[in-house]
Amino acid sequence: QVQLVESGGGLVQAGGSLRLSCAASGRSFSSYNMGWFRQAPGNEREFVSIISGSGGRTDYADSVKGRFTISRDNAKNTAYLQMNSLKPEDTAVYYCAAKLWTITRDLSQFRSWGQGTQVTVSS
Repeated sequence: QVQLVESGGGLVQAGGSLRLSCAASGRSFSSYNMGWFRQAPGNEREFVSIISGSGGRTDYADSVKGRFTISRDNAKNTAYLQMNSLKPEDTAVYYCAAKLWTITRDLSQFRSWGQGTQVTVSS
């Protein structure tokens, strides 16, 4: 398994930007597809984005498409989520997660999770 630590959250005004990082420890980081999920108070955790191990495939939730960009640097064992044009409804705890093999939006298939980082967007 891989251990994950998120960072980069914070408070930002609507229209602003943040970049989240997810640092992984363990071997074979490039074998893992890396996903970002978020959970707002009172809501279920939801899919945000995912990137394949090589970085060649990505997927985004419709709510963030065109505003968020997922990337990774396998040499640094780190995945990123660049968030632009942030909206108050993006406020949530953001989690990164890792899985092998298939690309999926199904969070139940992810076995490794970080502790989360809070993103708050003020109006």
